[in-house]
Amino acid sequence: MRWLINDIKNALAQLGRWQTWLIIGLICLFAVLAYMIGSFAFKTDSVLTSFRHTASACREMTNGVIIFMFCGMIFFLFAGLLTLGEFQQYFQYKQRGARHQARKALNWAIGLTLFTIVLAIAALIFFNSYCR
Repeated sequence: MRWLINDIKNALAQLGRWQTWLIIGLICLFAVLAYMIGSFAFKTDSVLTSFRHTASACREMTNGVIIFMFCGMIFFLFAGLLTLGEFQQYFQYKQRGARHQARKALNWAIGLTLFTIVLAIAALIFFNSYCR
């Protein structure tokens, strides 16, 4: 039973670190972007449109556009996961004192974060222009 109390104490101690809050913030940012994209995507669904469950009028999507958006969302998911992994690498390298690898991991993490955000914003702009 003592191990459970120690695990809870260690988990609460992690909340005092800025690295934990950075990762929680990134996860929340990616979740909000995914929710916004998902809400637009449901407006374009042909089944929901035919049953009149959506209040917006969107143009019919072709197969090419659907495949493009599906692949874009897969890249969004993978880029978000890679971002979290690169930040984890950065924290580990920095803790070990490997400056060159830490700088390289930080550059990749920042680049992947920007790529993920740009990809989500592009999807939001696409859906916003596609629907009235």
